[in-house]
Amino acid sequence: MQDLFFALIFGEIKSSMKKYVLLVLTALSILACKETEEVAVVEKPFDWSASNVYFLLTDRFNNGDTSNDTIIKRDLPTGKLRGFEGGDFAGITQKIESGYFTDLGIDAIWLTPIWEQIHGSVDEGTGNTYAFHGYWAKDWTAVEPSYGTYEEFKELVATAHQKDIRVLLDVVINHTGPVTAMDPQWPDEWVRTGPSCTYQNQETAVTCTLTNNLPDIRTESDQEVEVPQILIDKWEKEGRLEQELKELDDFFATSGLKKTPVNYLIKWVTDYARETGVDGFRIDTVKHVEEDVWATFNEQAQLAYQQWKENHPDQMIHDDNFFILGELYGYEASGGRSYMFSDGAVDYFDYGYDAMINFGFKRHAIAPYKELFKRYDQFRDSLLLENPNDPAYFMNYISSHDDGQPYDGQREKTMESATKLLLTPGMTQIYYGDESARSLVIEGTEGDATLRSTMNWDEMNKEVLAHWQKLGQYRHNHPAVGAGDHYSLPHDGAGTVFARWYENGDNKDQIIAGAGLEDGEHTIDVRKVFPEATQLRNAYTDNTLKVTDGSVNLKAVNSVFLLEAIH
Repeated sequence: MQDLFFALIFGEIKSSMKKYVLLVLTALSILACKETEEVAVVEKPFDWSASNVYFLLTDRFNNGDTSNDTIIKRDLPTGKLRGFEGGDFAGITQKIESGYFTDLGIDAIWLTPIWEQIHGSVDEGTGNTYAFHGYWAKDWTAVEPSYGTYEEFKELVATAHQKDIRVLLDVVINHTGPVTAMDPQWPDEWVRTGPSCTYQNQETAVTCTLTNNLPDIRTESDQEVEVPQILIDKWEKEGRLEQELKELDDFFATSGLKKTPVNYLIKWVTDYARETGVDGFRIDTVKHVEEDVWATFNEQAQLAYQQWKENHPDQMIHDDNFFILGELYGYEASGGRSYMFSDGAVDYFDYGYDAMINFGFKRHAIAPYKELFKRYDQFRDSLLLENPNDPAYFMNYISSHDDGQPYDGQREKTMESATKLLLTPGMTQIYYGDESARSLVIEGTEGDATLRSTMNWDEMNKEVLAHWQKLGQYRHNHPAVGAGDHYSLPHDGAGTVFARWYENGDNKDQIIAGAGLEDGEHTIDVRKVFPEATQLRNAYTDNTLKVTDGSVNLKAVNSVFLLEAIH
């Protein structure tokens, strides 16, 4: 009965079973004998599939330069938390320099879109709103002045790279911002203003508008078009018309692409990979664009990033491919690679995507630790086995900027949220304030504004923050946590004790951890993972432990212990 219950919770379409477990354990024990004493806490390979990603809204994170707060006149009254609050590139850079992200064990920072936003405001039924969030584009070729300058953004990326932190830039290519008195509609050959999406099939999710007054780019159009006059006039006024037109001519000549609406967008967006060195894109509204467009977009993103690497060899911190993370609304890792429309399935991984945001985790996280970890190891295995030559990854989260049903909306289980999120197989998304118990219930807000308050720097819960930091650093230091094979170890009592083994080429890693345990003393048999170790470290308590007769005596604190080898 319990297995049936959890199968329903997890919405499994398929699951994988481990074969020859005893054989694998034996082989890995032999490997561990050779590798144990060589594992270094501070040296670890990077693996996107195990990465710890911090997601923030630039405007809401940290105000580092008050001089740009009102650089654009946006002074009409708004609904609560629906105007610009002052966060900017300088504020993010300051926090990178201070070590805030390093202390959290962050591998990559994901920022909401940075290009120039519409100048006017609209009321969609939740109060008058300005485009503080970054999803209402006015001009993809310029950065939003309220966030800072293009040079400041490049400095942000360079500063992150100096700290061995990668940067993911949020991108949108399926719609412009709303039409206002200050922001005219683009020409009809560029955008449609109807019909509204009905989601009856794939077509009615693609060739349609997401909401009223959100003009939809004609991504399906094969018709060549000219640059909208509103952009021509803007660029001329800003003194960059000749340069922008020359770049467009060069791009189309080099790429061989037609001058269709979406191909202009592809050029403008991939310029950020070509010119700034960001390490990847998080792509918004995946299912609202045709698959062949994504194939072209993602190919051009890879080429653009390669150009940046060739032009900036001294600034490279890795030689990996450009990473593509998708927001395919409703996608769950439990369902495998494909996304189901009513008229058929689409495997977006086949069109250049590396990973998808997993919308199922916040629901699955109600399960006990042992069941949760086991099932997610199966999801990971199933995805990898579907197409071993084209790995597919997923990113878990507990809260986000537009999900009105987070795992812990009242912030009553902040410690448990961290433990479940950061110790579950897969990539992780920390939404700004998860780690500091930033409230998701703000009195007086309407709609998603309640999820988007300013970062609570002056009211941080230090105990909660320390818990997230310890778990985040452990995940950062050990790719086995997010990308290793998972095995439950014998344990009586609350919670679970488990081991994970990771091997990717010459890179090997192994850990033992416990979650959901009773606080206090525990004796843990470590022989299967660390057969020759004489000492281990509990990374949670920062204690060195003596191994006696194949076991260690340790203390679980906040229901957790985190064992690792000592170099």
